[in-house]
Amino acid sequence: MSTDAIYIDRFLEMMAAESGASHNTLSAYRSDLEQASDSAKGSLWNSDRADLQKIIRGWNDLKNSSVSRKSSSLRRFFGFLVEEGFCRDDPSDALPRPAGQRTLPKILSHDEIARLFETIEGKLTTPKPKANDVRLSALIELLYGSGLRASELVSLPRKSAMIDRPFLIVRGKGGKERLVPISERARQAIKRWISCLDGEQKYLFPSRTGHLSRIRLFQIIKELAIKADINPTKISPHVLRHAFATHLLEGGADLRALQTLLGHSDISTTQIYTHVDSARLVELVNSRHPLSRHDLTR
Repeated sequence: MSTDAIYIDRFLEMMAAESGASHNTLSAYRSDLEQASDSAKGSLWNSDRADLQKIIRGWNDLKNSSVSRKSSSLRRFFGFLVEEGFCRDDPSDALPRPAGQRTLPKILSHDEIARLFETIEGKLTTPKPKANDVRLSALIELLYGSGLRASELVSLPRKSAMIDRPFLIVRGKGGKERLVPISERARQAIKRWISCLDGEQKYLFPSRTGHLSRIRLFQIIKELAIKADINPTKISPHVLRHAFATHLLEGGADLRALQTLLGHSDISTTQIYTHVDSARLVELVNSRHPLSRHDLTR
């Protein structure tokens, strides 16, 4: 099996687990990626911007919708390769972005977030809390309280969490390091979890073969959602990251601070959250303004 085929299979496995992608969606991704791999002569995973430009030239006769789908497939594929450490550089900025409406990220309400933490608290107040429940508390505190990416969270070295310091050192996309503030709640949750580990663990969230996988993290959060009476299709590690950003913006955070906290290299990526907040404001006007409760046609 070629390297491309191995990585495509792993990418699709991740998409099925983390995004709950349907069979048809996975088939479309596979078709787009395998066609691109054929064009790259089996070395799509190692392509640079010039290689992608050659692939793009084969899309000249396609509709904008098809080009957009293929670009999205490749963009997500290269993002996966970089996050998993299979390649260092992401050449996908060479891909076209046909005009179209940008999808707003999914978020959770303050009430739904509260229910997640209430469910965790219920598990921790038993006489002898299970180690997995202590780990769950630390995971959710860091996902929602610090906005970490799933790949950043699961691969945190144990030494990155200094209990006496109010921040973590996180290695994000492209190997860039940043300081991420953590709350007192999160520090206490991490301290409690570390007490469950032995002294030889390399990672903060270890597994038998290394560190907790992103797929397992996704499954853990789905299980929590069900117990908290939240539709599991609404939640994922990335949705908690979106909730962190959106709720901070609602609380008065500025975009530059949010960009730093999220580890975005380009502020245009962060600006999507202004649209989320705008959508909330429109809903607020439509539901709360006095005129919304009057029939002006009478």
